Parts: sequence; C-alpha cells; structure tokens
Amino acid sequence: MRFVRFLDPFLLALLGAVILASFAPARGGAVPLLDAVVAVVIALLFFLYGVRLRTDEAVAAVTHWRLHSVIFGFTYVVFPLVGLALLALPESVLPRDLTHGLVFLTLLPSTVQASIAFVSIARGNIAGAIVAASASNLLGVILTPVLVALLLGSYAGVDAGAIVRIGGQILAPFILGQIARRWLIGWVTRHRRVTLFTDRSVVVLVVYSAFSQGVVAGIWSQVGVRDIVVMLVLSTVILALVLFATWSVSGWFGFTREDRITILMCGSKKSLATGVPIATVLFPAATLGFIMLPVMIFHQLQLVVCSIIATRMGRKADPISVQVP
Repeated sequence: MRFVRFLDPFLLALLGAVILASFAPARGGAVPLLDAVVAVVIALLFFLYGVRLRTDEAVAAVTHWRLHSVIFGFTYVVFPLVGLALLALPESVLPRDLTHGLVFLTLLPSTVQASIAFVSIARGNIAGAIVAASASNLLGVILTPVLVALLLGSYAGVDAGAIVRIGGQILAPFILGQIARRWLIGWVTRHRRVTLFTDRSVVVLVVYSAFSQGVVAGIWSQVGVRDIVVMLVLSTVILALVLFATWSVSGWFGFTREDRITILMCGSKKSLATGVPIATVLFPAATLGFIMLPVMIFHQLQLVVCSIIATRMGRKADPISVQVP
C-alpha cells in the first residue's frame, strides 16, 4: 500500500493511453482526424501556458541571478552534456530509437508544479522555485528545439518545416496567451482544476496518438522487457548523478540551505507536460512512441525519489526558516 501512494494518477492515465493504443490504435481515416485534433489541443495547451506564466516572475530572476544561473546551467548545460554522452551507447545496450528518447529527455525544461511542490515540502526557497520553474519553461519553448537540432538534428528532422510548426503550434499560441493574460488570468485562476484537467487531458491524448502510430509501426515488437529495465537503470543513474551534483555544487558556491533545496529540486526535474507536445512537433510520427517512453519512465522515477527526499528534508528543517513568496 505504501507503493500505491507514490503512483501518480497522471501517470496511470498515461499508462491507460498506452494500453488503449496497444489494443485499439487509431487507423485509417481516424488518423488524419486525430492528427488535426492533436495539433489544435497542443496549441491550446501552450496558449494556457502563456496565460498562466507571469513574465514579471521570469524577469525577476535577475534579482537572484546566482541561484537561477546554477539551475539553468544544470537544466540546459549539464543535462544536455549527459545526453551527448548517451549518444555513445552501443545498440547492444539499448536500441537507437530509445537512446534518442533518453537524449531528448535531457534537453527538456524543468517541471513547474512538481518542482514548486517539492521545494515547499522540503522547506526551501519557494519564491525562487516559482521564478526558476516558470523561467525554465519559458526558455524551454525556444531552447529545447534548438538543443534537439544540435544533438538529434538528423534523427528528429529539424528543418524549415519543423521551425514553422514550432512557431505555429507552440510559440504563436504561447505569445497570444501572454497577450491575453490580462483578460483571462482571473478566469484561469478561479478554474484551476479545469485548466489542470485540460493540461493533463491534452498530454494523455497526445500520448495515445503517438503510441497509436508507434503500435502500427511495430513498437512492441522492437521494445522488450530488457529494454525497459535498461531505461529504468539509466534513468536512475542520471537522476542520482544530477541530484548529487546539484546538492554538491550549491554547497560549494555557499548557497543557504533553502536555496540549495531549490537548486536540488528545480535543477533535477524534467517536464513531461512540456516534452510530450514538443516531441510531437519535432519527431517523425513513427518514432514518437520510442521518444516518449523514456520520458514517461523518468517522470515517475523523479516523482517517487524526490517525494521521499523532500519529505525527509522537510522533517529536518527549522520551520522558522521557511521562505514564502
């Protein structure tokens, strides 16, 4: 029963989408219709991101530039270097498509909700976490496709068409959301459950679409139990290394305990919610299942591990030291 409480309902929904796609994938005339729906809901997702994100929070990062520089350094430099090293994995260890999925994972921005929640539980710098997570996602809309082009360009097929798709499905809706924020933020704030359900429903639909195409292309004939175990082991090693590095480096730089917790939690996370739609725009349909599988595995792993760490840190912290935004 203790294990059950660590299961993320969102992940269970994603697993349900994978199972449904495995037994009832979209075929024939349903495919172009599903593709059109996915394109629309991805645009909606990033429009809502734009409405919710406070740009003044991202700009405020300059007031604590050391903290955010370290977090962004891990998110967009250290993690991608790990991804670069993963490209050297031989196919005898892991099929190339799944290796590319692991590499893509290292190029994603940090999570927002999970990072802030774990920082709060561990009694870290909550205000810093809000700024770091928000700014990370803002930068990720641009930096993740750039990093994919650098490390996986030929595989992902990042070309002029991909740039147009990124602009039309991600950047333009995001900018429109920022413009409309002044009129819609009140409604969005009052209906957080609705927008959260929308966010997660979009990701679940995209995962179903991606795995439908993967199943039709024969993904389960190419991915075995051994491959899943290897991905889990590699994900565990990556997470452990980054957790150790973020905590150690923040200590070397003389950050306070609260800031070190923020660096630990924000610098070690990768966003499934942002990664899935970006992958849909950047990668060929037949490979999407391979790309998303490692991201889903890492997502659950980081939730379980960081929830344990955050809880233990919270018990040791002095309640008086808690910072609030």
